Amino acid sequence: MTEEETKGNMPEKKFRCGGITATVWSNTIIKDGENKKYHSVNIEKSYKDKSDQWQKTQSLSIKDLPKVALVTAEAYKYLTLKTE
Repeated sequence: MTEEETKGNMPEKKFRCGGITATVWSNTIIKDGENKKYHSVNIEKSYKDKSDQWQKTQSLSIKDLPKVALVTAEAYKYLTLKTE
C-alpha cells in the first residue's frame, strides 16, 4: 500500500496499460493561510510472483517503457485539460 492509501486518501484517477498503472493523486496544502491543491502521479508495475500472488514494484524493464509512456501521457493529458 502507498502512503496515500494508508492515510485514507483515494486516488483521483488511474490509467492502466497491461500491468503498468499511473495513479493521479490530489493533495491539499496550506500555504500563506490558503488551501492550495496540487497533484502527483505514481507509476507502478503489477505482476504475479512465483507463488502466483500479485505484487507491485516501481522497477521497470525496457519492455515496460512504451506502456509507461502511454499511461504518463494520459495522466498528463488529464491533468492539463482539467486545470485549463
